[in-house]
Amino acid sequence: MREAAWIDAALTAARPQAVGALLRYFRDLDTAEEAFQEASLRALKNWPEKGLPRDPAAWLIFVGRNAALDEVRRRSKQQALPPDDLISDLDDAETAIAEGMDSGQYRDDVLRLLFICCHPELPANQQIALALRIVSGLSVKEIARAFLVTEAAMEQRITRAKKRIAEANVPYEAPDARERTQRLATVAAMIYLLFNEGYSASGGTVHVRVPLCEEAIRLARLLLVLFPAENEIMGLTALVLLQHARSPARLDANNAIVLLHDQDRSLWNKRMIAEGIDLVKKALSARRPGPYQIQAAIAAVHADASKAEDTDWAEIDQLYAVLQGLQPSPVISLNRAVAVAKLHGPAAALAMIEPLGEQLTSYFHFYGVKGALLKELGRMDAAREAFERALALANTAAEADHIRMQISQLPSQGNVSAA
Repeated sequence: MREAAWIDAALTAARPQAVGALLRYFRDLDTAEEAFQEASLRALKNWPEKGLPRDPAAWLIFVGRNAALDEVRRRSKQQALPPDDLISDLDDAETAIAEGMDSGQYRDDVLRLLFICCHPELPANQQIALALRIVSGLSVKEIARAFLVTEAAMEQRITRAKKRIAEANVPYEAPDARERTQRLATVAAMIYLLFNEGYSASGGTVHVRVPLCEEAIRLARLLLVLFPAENEIMGLTALVLLQHARSPARLDANNAIVLLHDQDRSLWNKRMIAEGIDLVKKALSARRPGPYQIQAAIAAVHADASKAEDTDWAEIDQLYAVLQGLQPSPVISLNRAVAVAKLHGPAAALAMIEPLGEQLTSYFHFYGVKGALLKELGRMDAAREAFERALALANTAAEADHIRMQISQLPSQGNVSAA
């Protein structure tokens, strides 16, 4: 792995716990975030030479905390933070932090941070956006893409959220049981979006960001421990497990996308699949279905098929119909169209997604699905047009390469006219 890549991966993985601990120290979101950024800059200087610390999160907490305190000292003309060459991962001050990382205090820092970002003083869309920015460190551009809004609009949304929390004097403590229940749906939504960003990145040089997926799974499991009777949290945990179980087969040796139908299912994580299916069954047994439970049930049907040809598309279509009733969305309709194509052919699926064009005009997957359906119908010029639109909207190099491959398989323009 290139130097910049392994440092970025380490910083991404350590960020939630480091920022959570820094927030506990300083009780101010901006201070905590700035302290983490300063620690990250020092990591970029130190780690290439000295190697990855034994515990990157502890190192970042130690350095970030002292950097923030140094700013206070600087203003008071007191002593400065020790120079970089005195900061080490060997038997120094961050060791005590590393040894305490598994204590209850540090274990709950990330969850505390999530609940603060998802405070009811904020509108729901600001809560999720702030959590994705502060907890997960996604860029404003990445979050804007996840919400299908402009970067400027998202920047304003996050700024307003920070200001509102500061003005409301939000207590930087873990909420009590009643408050946790009230905020649970928004925290679950944030974890879901965090997982989606890891599962299929909205930007950057990699298509799959495994640390984000793993962090979302960890947070979902932590929520399930706190709320063991919540069927939707069972569903959410099952969903992220079942989706992540397929990760080893989603890219080939050249980091090219491998579609579900073509994946080597022997590479799927069987233990994770078994855990996810057990959770789905337990959640649905209560007969109080919710969106996460139904999405997990769809993922379970895919996971249960030993070969692509064994997939029960009729059941998937029925589950999508239930999901549409619970949570109407053009993206859900688009996903259902894949099942419709398997059951009733590409023409029926194309007729189903055509009305979605206006709502999904900036959505990469809409044009990818549309191009594939048109190609199957032999409408090659129209398929090319859809694929070219998808190419313009590709979020990662892997997505762009996949669409280029689809275009390369079409006949030369003019050889086959659109039907």
